Amino acid sequence: MEVTCLLLLALIPFHCRGQGVYAPAQAQIVHAGQACVVKEDNISERVYTIREGDTLMLQCLVTGHPRPQVRWTKTAGSASDKFQETSVFNETLRIERIARTQGGRYYCKAENGVGVPAIKSIRVDVQYLDEPMLTVHQTVSDVRGNFYQEKTVFLRCTVNSNPPARFIWKRGSDTLSHSQDNGVDIYEPLYTQGETKVLKLKNLRPQDYASYTCQVSVRNVCGIPDKAITFRLTNTTAPPALKLSVNETLVVNPGENVTVQCLLTGGDPLPQLQWSHGPGPLPLGALAQGGTLSIPSVQARDSGYYNCTATNNVGNPAKKTVNLLVRSMKNATFQITPDVIKESENIQLGQDLKLSCHVDAVPQEKVTYQWFKNGKPARMSKRLLVTRNDPELPAVTSSLELIDLHFSDYGTYLCMASFPGAPVPDLSVEVNISSETVPPTISVPKGRAVVTVREGSPAELQCEVRGKPRPPVLWSRVDKEAALLPSGLPLEETPDGKLRLERVSRDMSGTYRCQTARYNGFNVRPREAQVQLNVQFPPEVEPSSQDVRQALGRPVLLRCSLLRGSPQRIASAVWRFKGQLLPPPPVVPAAAEAPDHAELRLDAVTRDSSGSYECSVSNDVGSAVCLFQVSAKAYSPEFYFDTPNPTRSHKLSKNYSYVLQWTQREPDAVDPVLNYRLSVRQLNQHNAVVKAIPVRRVEKGQLLEYILTDLRVPHSYEVRLTPYTTFGAGDMASRIIHYTEPINSPNLSDNTCHFEDEKICGYTQDLTDNFDWTRQNALTQNPKRSPNTGPPTDISGTPEGYYMFIETSRPRELGDRARLVSPLYNASAKFYCVSFFYHMYGKHIGSLNLLVRSRNKGALDTHAWSLSGNKGNVWQQAHVPISPSGPFQIIFEGVRGSGYLGDIAIDDVTLKKGECPRKQMDPNKVNPHNGRLG
Repeated sequence: MEVTCLLLLALIPFHCRGQGVYAPAQAQIVHAGQACVVKEDNISERVYTIREGDTLMLQCLVTGHPRPQVRWTKTAGSASDKFQETSVFNETLRIERIARTQGGRYYCKAENGVGVPAIKSIRVDVQYLDEPMLTVHQTVSDVRGNFYQEKTVFLRCTVNSNPPARFIWKRGSDTLSHSQDNGVDIYEPLYTQGETKVLKLKNLRPQDYASYTCQVSVRNVCGIPDKAITFRLTNTTAPPALKLSVNETLVVNPGENVTVQCLLTGGDPLPQLQWSHGPGPLPLGALAQGGTLSIPSVQARDSGYYNCTATNNVGNPAKKTVNLLVRSMKNATFQITPDVIKESENIQLGQDLKLSCHVDAVPQEKVTYQWFKNGKPARMSKRLLVTRNDPELPAVTSSLELIDLHFSDYGTYLCMASFPGAPVPDLSVEVNISSETVPPTISVPKGRAVVTVREGSPAELQCEVRGKPRPPVLWSRVDKEAALLPSGLPLEETPDGKLRLERVSRDMSGTYRCQTARYNGFNVRPREAQVQLNVQFPPEVEPSSQDVRQALGRPVLLRCSLLRGSPQRIASAVWRFKGQLLPPPPVVPAAAEAPDHAELRLDAVTRDSSGSYECSVSNDVGSAVCLFQVSAKAYSPEFYFDTPNPTRSHKLSKNYSYVLQWTQREPDAVDPVLNYRLSVRQLNQHNAVVKAIPVRRVEKGQLLEYILTDLRVPHSYEVRLTPYTTFGAGDMASRIIHYTEPINSPNLSDNTCHFEDEKICGYTQDLTDNFDWTRQNALTQNPKRSPNTGPPTDISGTPEGYYMFIETSRPRELGDRARLVSPLYNASAKFYCVSFFYHMYGKHIGSLNLLVRSRNKGALDTHAWSLSGNKGNVWQQAHVPISPSGPFQIIFEGVRGSGYLGDIAIDDVTLKKGECPRKQMDPNKVNPHNGRLG
């Protein structure tokens, strides 16, 4: 069994690069989901097109050191789209079953604290096609009930789609157009919702009575099929017409069973009937069958408008409405109005007085009022008048006016509201008028003007009302504009003048107003008072947690600051070290009155003084804690991710090596790093190899390298790296190293891919193309393959040699593309040369393209070389110079021509540093086995 302890870590001399390795974040967006197409529009904007219901997947590829953090956000979509309210912190954004409202611009923001964040965006265009709707109309002057000859008819077809739909009109199976029929106009009306096309039949002719089909299409974009709707026009075609079995206003008593019938009086085709209720749905228990609506045991809450709608897509829908009123009464109130002319607020003998009575009723205008004095019906006279609908009061209010108030007018007045002949209970309200009837006053009890409670506790705000009668008290907020009470209402009524609050929170602090209500009391200017509510809550401090690093022997100042709290001051501050109480630090005179922070000074950081410090801050209500972790240990290393895994493979020994690269985070914050402790462990193994790596003074931004060798193919390893200073071990960083093949950094030797191995040197098939490249040799090729196209052998001329080719027989079509993508290479030189052999023989040869995909400053593939057409039955060599700006891949793209005789092949692909040879070499001279292959 292989034991990781036997792993040899050969230290190929340790390398350091100069400063400047810290690099700002860069980002690019690539797609990996079910995209229909990713294109550039006319303003060079990347547009990702996807069908509604498919899966959206976007990836944000980032570079930069330290490794950037990624955040996705979105704009330009529906206001109800939840994605706008949140962010996705992940390099991959995935949305299952995307909806049309989720289209818009998606932003990828990458930041690592170096320079400005990188922001890239892509516009997502969601494609859809709804079912079309076809309606038939006449001109207004032509409406006679039926559609008959010598009248003009409009067939309107409307659909919602993205992209805009194309419309095709058909009569029967024949397509209609302007030029073919003088009796037909096809046009697009203005000011329509959705996309609309109108077919106008001018002066109906016998042949116009037929079946018409509106076919809509988005030209198969995203594979969305066409949709169609058909309507048969006859000489009896007519819009719907309705009548009701009841009056438009229906008044019933509670508990009755209500049945309303909506009767069709016209319409061809037969209209569909539907009942609806406003506001809200139909009542629970209601039954709508065709044109009949039944509501059993109707209640007051069932009142409202009931709509019967008939539609048959001819003309406008017919609609009839029943206003159902269920008799009910509630909320009997009264008002006392002293003499208005003399602007008096008190009841005085010799002046006028008005008593008003109101109930909320359905129907309001059917309510009758009756007044009683001392239990007997009040008799009308010159001094006692009863009026209805006072313009200064709510509608249908009864008022009893007493002219020139006498002592004999004192007494108890009762107002009774009723529905004559209806089984609805009467409502009454009583008012006592005497010399003791006085307008209200309101005040706050002594000691209750300011109420102070702790957060989470109940609170009671109180106002006292004096006067007779004593009206209810209305509460509201004062100090916040349009603020609501904790109940969620702008006003809250309390009959006893007390506003009770459960579990108060800090945002309830402020001023509250209490005022007298005008109803059930005097109709005078409201009296009001105010109560201040103070909600005390524990302090909030910063920092809640802080990592403090300092070199040995240097002083450190720890500060715990009060952000907010009530009271807004520190009553006490207690410091602890490793859980043990510390003596209080000396008080600073300037902060003795109302301190807003607590400080602890350490004269020197030592091994003994390193550890966890805790500051507990109290404000008499509660406490909060600041935590400080003080040490002189070094920060963790930061592995360098800007380059792809720099792996070197040794085929004979089945080993590979790996260039480990890192920088040291904030090396000057503590004592200098003396060495690193390196631990390497093969995954799924317990044992690890440990080695110390000595270093000289490490500077900020300095790139450090260490080459791990003799790693076993194809295993992966966990690498742990720990910095050491005079203090001891610092923070450890770890990463997983995966074996990748082939060589990612091209050398000057052993870098030609002959495609002899099934792994094809790490090349992969592109998942977004139309078909794949095929690996074969003369022994494995199909004996029935198409003649007069493709090579019989590879470049070596031996039947065992393999090559890659594209098979262009069915089901391949013109323009289909196959892409072969290389591994990711690290750009360690300015210029490279890509050399390869190609075979393009056949009368239907399409094109062979070489593209370079940069992984550094953009995801766009750039064309480096292209060749098209029949080049004969011979292998030829191409040398293509490239100069990638960062990590890159090369892509061989084969494009199918006009027929099946178009097989294209490649072999012996070489990537070398430096410039290409100036003169193309004859492949027949390079390889003695190669010649014209017949």
